[in-house]
Amino acid sequence: MDNLYHQTNRIIIEVQNGLSRLENTRDENFHTLENEVLGLLERITSNCERLDILVNKEPPSRRQHAKIQVDKLKYDMHHLQTALQLLNQRRQRYQQEARDREELLNRSYTTNDSSAIDMIDHDLKHHTSLRNSINGVNDLIGQGAASMSNLRSQSNILKNTKKRMLDLATTLGLSNTVMRLIEKRSVQDKFILFGGMIVTCIVMIVIYRYFL
Repeated sequence: MDNLYHQTNRIIIEVQNGLSRLENTRDENFHTLENEVLGLLERITSNCERLDILVNKEPPSRRQHAKIQVDKLKYDMHHLQTALQLLNQRRQRYQQEARDREELLNRSYTTNDSSAIDMIDHDLKHHTSLRNSINGVNDLIGQGAASMSNLRSQSNILKNTKKRMLDLATTLGLSNTVMRLIEKRSVQDKFILFGGMIVTCIVMIVIYRYFL
């Protein structure tokens, strides 16, 4: 299990590096890098599923710690998936802006048409205002989606932690009950020992006085 855990951690680092390259890529290499990142994310998902199975095979003393490690990997994976979605949305926004600029530049006007110049200025102002509004809304939506994803991941981690704490408390409660029974049995054994010693002494005294 340890080897698979460390291997998955290395893949997560590779995905983080891939996302950094994607953020700085605006050419046709974007889709190639995106496919590489998606393949790595699929490997992480597969490894987490295998780790979930291996956790249950760990000794009880290590199972809780192993479960926490796997939950951390899942949290990182969800965070990376959200980051990739945001990068895709940002790229689509850039592509739309490029198409809008190209459309404005290619629009034909008459040489001395002042109304056409006014229309261009109006279109540019309207386009800039609209783009800024859309960018703001998209950023808010992306941040909200990332926050919701992180909250869901944290909620699952807290639920699993609570369950493990309850299991641990049940185990400790059972252990305390066993210890109390052992202590009670020890006290009873002491009474039996001392009682037997006293009875033995009395019998020896009686034999000594009446038979010797």
